[in-house]
Amino acid sequence: MAIQFGTDGWRAVISDEFTFDNLRKVAQAIADWVLAEAASSPDKPPSMVVGFDTRFLSDRYAAEVACVLAGNSIQVHLAQADAPTPAISYAIVEKQASSGVMITASHNPPRYNGVKLKASHGGSVPSAVGRRVEAYLQANKAQGRTPRRADYAQALAQGCIRRFDPYPAYAQHLRRLVDFDILGRSDLNVLVDPMYGCGRGYLQGLLSEAGVKADEIHGEMNPGFGGLHPEPIGRHLDTLAEAMRSGLWDIGLATDGDADRIGAIAPSGRFVDPHCIFALTLRYLVERRGWRGAVVKTISTTRMINRLADRYGLPLHETPVGFNHISDLMVQEKVLIGGEESGGISVLGHIPEGDGVLMGLLLTEIVAASGRSLDELVDDLMADVGPCAYARRDVKVPADRPYDKREMVTRLMAHLPDRLGDQPVVSVSQLDGVKVLLADESWLLIRPSGTEPVLRIYAEARSREQVEALLRAGASLAGVDEEA
Repeated sequence: MAIQFGTDGWRAVISDEFTFDNLRKVAQAIADWVLAEAASSPDKPPSMVVGFDTRFLSDRYAAEVACVLAGNSIQVHLAQADAPTPAISYAIVEKQASSGVMITASHNPPRYNGVKLKASHGGSVPSAVGRRVEAYLQANKAQGRTPRRADYAQALAQGCIRRFDPYPAYAQHLRRLVDFDILGRSDLNVLVDPMYGCGRGYLQGLLSEAGVKADEIHGEMNPGFGGLHPEPIGRHLDTLAEAMRSGLWDIGLATDGDADRIGAIAPSGRFVDPHCIFALTLRYLVERRGWRGAVVKTISTTRMINRLADRYGLPLHETPVGFNHISDLMVQEKVLIGGEESGGISVLGHIPEGDGVLMGLLLTEIVAASGRSLDELVDDLMADVGPCAYARRDVKVPADRPYDKREMVTRLMAHLPDRLGDQPVVSVSQLDGVKVLLADESWLLIRPSGTEPVLRIYAEARSREQVEALLRAGASLAGVDEEA
């Protein structure tokens, strides 16, 4: 099977497609790309930052990537220990490196690992770069060209590979974005769940440094994630929710496998999804800090963001799904906040990269500054720009049915009704799949996956019943079994 780069790098099953041999080939193709880019700036030798998460063999995979890069005369800064993707991404900027590699499969199940390729600004590289890396892979295979690899011990002794700790510079940067004085004056008790990922010690440590009483669960090294799926969504946070209902903590914060996503649990045990965290942060940054700038959201993200941007007179951009699209806009213009429904969010002054550690700190600041509970803040948000009920369903397309993303979008457009339920359709977008906006501002998005035969069906409405009705309508329009 040909190695392919998706919206945020390459991911595959460990010991199946994700092998040391394939990884060396990918590292060589990345080195080829870096060297080609460096040829246009001969006065600046190429350098790269390499980091890794807590997954099985991630540290060894990272060292192997470092050896191939060093074998191609690229200076390598290799993290001393597992670290969050945003910390590694910030190190790229801090060290003025050419680019970076993060060994992680992010929120995927533990049997996966992957390679995230980062640009010099710390965000994901454009999709065109992924295509170039794939082209180098194919060319190297056709030419029988094997990876150039340096001996690790020798490269380390010669300084071609340098080990470093990303925490100090990253922590100092976050202290400029978060008001640690507000945190320090609060009497909040916070429970952090890094889900056995590489956010362990980071968010809890920064909160403690600020003077907040912060405890951590699931922070041990466990490459199998203790049987958890390391994605901070409601159904994977039962332990955190149960702990929150004990009344011992005021906020529960969860980050995913590589800590670039955020989820939260309120004192009642209610899951506070990224839509609410995004909206609460936007409202706080404008009303409390007086920040201005563009607002960027993916097409699958709540319209609460649209309403707030309209209220504050801020330009709003809607992008296809994937933080790389948000990153592109953050590089091009002044963006106050950008985020997606899956929990990747970033703000003005930060790198163009989703950051669960930063957003956990900011959400704690928001609660501390308000003097209210997280439950009360969410209720107030719903009364202000909601109510908002939201759900997503992934439906497999039957194996005996042809699967072509473009064809499915064309067929959906040809069969769209003028109304769904009792609401007329007011607009249709084909930015990423087919999104139907209804007169009451509820919406339905049917988005065929670009990598597997799966339809992702999203809906938002004023009630849970309306959302369920829209999801059923979406599955019917697509001609798939909703329960498949």
